[in-house]
Amino acid sequence: MNLLPRPVSYVDGGRTCEYKGWETVLVDGPAGGYRLLSNDDGVLIEAHDAAGEMNALQTLRQLLGPQAFRAAGEKPTVIPACEIVDHPRFPWRGVMLDVSRHFLPKREVLRYVELLSVHKLNVLHLHLTDDQGWRFECKRYPKLTEVGSWREDSRFGDRRSAGMAGRPHGGFYTQDDLREIVEYARARHIVVVPEIDIPGHSQAAIAAYPELGVHGGGVWTDWGVNERVLNTEESTVDFYRNVFDELMDVFPAEVIGLGGDEAPGHEGELVRAIAEHIVRSGRRPYGWDEILESGPLPPGTIVASWRGVEGGVAALREGHDVVMCPEQHVYLDYRQSESPDEPIPVGTVTTLEDVYAWDPVPADLTGEEPGRLLGAQANIWTEHLDSARRVDYAAFPRLAAFAEVMWSPAEKDPDFVHRLAEHHLPRLDALGVEYRPLDGPLPWQKLPGVPGFPR
Repeated sequence: MNLLPRPVSYVDGGRTCEYKGWETVLVDGPAGGYRLLSNDDGVLIEAHDAAGEMNALQTLRQLLGPQAFRAAGEKPTVIPACEIVDHPRFPWRGVMLDVSRHFLPKREVLRYVELLSVHKLNVLHLHLTDDQGWRFECKRYPKLTEVGSWREDSRFGDRRSAGMAGRPHGGFYTQDDLREIVEYARARHIVVVPEIDIPGHSQAAIAAYPELGVHGGGVWTDWGVNERVLNTEESTVDFYRNVFDELMDVFPAEVIGLGGDEAPGHEGELVRAIAEHIVRSGRRPYGWDEILESGPLPPGTIVASWRGVEGGVAALREGHDVVMCPEQHVYLDYRQSESPDEPIPVGTVTTLEDVYAWDPVPADLTGEEPGRLLGAQANIWTEHLDSARRVDYAAFPRLAAFAEVMWSPAEKDPDFVHRLAEHHLPRLDALGVEYRPLDGPLPWQKLPGVPGFPR
């Protein structure tokens, strides 16, 4: 069996058949699931819903071999005889893509949507604003992009080194761009969850509209936690209500991100006010686990547990739904080995094997908690990932391991790394993904002399 993620069950027919195409019928079963039967009569897909058909078609591509992932060349002619029964373990199988620290052009975001679909991941969380850049076109407040979407310079390497890139950086998405991304994802049964980060990580907004801030300042050129946060004036609350109204007009997702993390000295008034506004608009607020310290949160709030799993466990016990994303396990910007060849090595070592070994369900959960564990997401922060090539290196192949953790049954496959190397890396090659080789970076993937900050 060479599939990734690993299906619930796979029965090998012991031979190959001529590939004649497929037929799909709808049947009852778990959401996103399917049964695929391949024999001399062709391929029959029994899908539980439209998402299940998409997942089955991604499995079918894998069965046909790496050539099926190329846009040209010989078409596959044979397929293994087999029977596959499959469905996801978790409903939220996500990736957070930080497009604020370093902007990714629309074409690259669309490419990542396709890569998520290949791996049966179904949530793309877009981190659209931060101290270093505002990427969402807000028509009511045009200075957010006129001023806030670019910075004069960027830290290059760890901030303690004082190195700078020596060039401006910027970009933003128009509302039409974002609607296109949403529709492209919807066609692949992927939900796009937008995030406008408040009350911290807001220096780009403050640079555009200084009256929003406790202190002034331009778009930040450094990384880390910024002491400059939003104020709690009613005019600031109204400003962000209007911003979120435009955001919710562009993004139809039920879940809307409001950040809430790393806001020194903030008492949580703005978080509560915007969370309540999101709920009044018929949506669900989604924030990092610090929002639990903001006081009573409205029903329906979802908590992303990044500072370990403890915040998620506490949120579940308080009745909130939770998405696990602990930095120790699924921060894919963290260094991939102890080797000094890792480009800008930051954070703790998080190997391919580490990601695969992780389980999203904390051991101390009883199953009686009133909240629901929706699933998990891998986070790709881009302070040190200044291009799509650098994002590829950080994300893959660890994101493939994460995808199997989220989709497949809980027990681990001891042959995972071999299956990945033998069968899945050739698919990534065909897709043009510039992943990190299993034995370390290629010469052009290194950044010699650029310091990181290993932990």
